[in-house]
Amino acid sequence: VQLQASGGGLVQAGGSLRLSCAASGRGFSSFAMGWFRQAPGKEREFVAAISWSGGSTYYADSVKGRFTISRDNAKNTVYLQMNSLKPEDTAVYSCAAGGIPTMTSRPYQYWGQGTQVTVSS
Repeated sequence: VQLQASGGGLVQAGGSLRLSCAASGRGFSSFAMGWFRQAPGKEREFVAAISWSGGSTYYADSVKGRFTISRDNAKNTVYLQMNSLKPEDTAVYSCAAGGIPTMTSRPYQYWGQGTQVTVSS
């Protein structure tokens, strides 16, 4: 599975962005998907995850209520809708595919390149 993230950009605080992660290859609908982010000088951190069916979602406390993860298995795509963005959300956001929707990065088998999100104050 190859993953391609897109949708990042520069936005003012309080604004919104929607990230997309398009998958190529077979088996997308059998994978759990996750979004992680990494800010300069900081470790990569979990943002959100979704089960293969979309029936279960998980969020970091820092984004709960502001971000929504979803997926369209017919389009082999997972989304991250980000609302009420804050400057501290500035980071490179990456998507990942794995067997279960965990909050740790290690179990994810496939990673896409990141997309930069910059939130200005």
